[in-house]
Amino acid sequence: MMPAVNAVVLAALLLWSGAGVRPAKFAGDTTALQFFGFRAGARLQELTSRLAALDGGHLRCRRSKLDSVVAECRATLRSPGLGRVDLWVSAIDSSAGVMTLSGPVDFGRLDGWREQLFQRYGRVSARVQGTQSMLQWVRHGRMLRLTWRLEGGQPVASVSLVDGHVLDDWARSRSRSLRSDSSSVQSQSRTR
Repeated sequence: MMPAVNAVVLAALLLWSGAGVRPAKFAGDTTALQFFGFRAGARLQELTSRLAALDGGHLRCRRSKLDSVVAECRATLRSPGLGRVDLWVSAIDSSAGVMTLSGPVDFGRLDGWREQLFQRYGRVSARVQGTQSMLQWVRHGRMLRLTWRLEGGQPVASVSLVDGHVLDDWARSRSRSLRSDSSSVQSQSRTR
């Protein structure tokens, strides 16, 4: 299981590395970044319902040993629009802070995903790093990123959804908790 701190670092890197990408002006839906009904910040119950609506997939979650409010959840699903993809979620207080849908796709499906995202969120320029390409949209503290590369001549793609508000709230609560623990230890050492 990914430690809670690694999940935050991953999310920060995802948000930071694409900071130079500027979306084109677009009058479409800019309030809730989502992909096939999966949205950043969704509650686990919502994700469970979405999986059931698609194919009856089952979300399996494990709590972090380091922070009980953090859970790592996984599922595999199949649907006509997605194909077969693996779902990975890092949930904080039962809200999806980071979510990834990934798997092998054919070129037609990848083109369909790109076109659907362009129509919904506007055109952005692809960023290429080595053999990997990505498109990214950021709205109101949330990020959606489509990443793809070729493996053995076939595209492998992932869509990452990150909710900065969920991650920021968790970081603030951890910081308060650590300060509280620290002052409690200091006051105990003064009374001895």
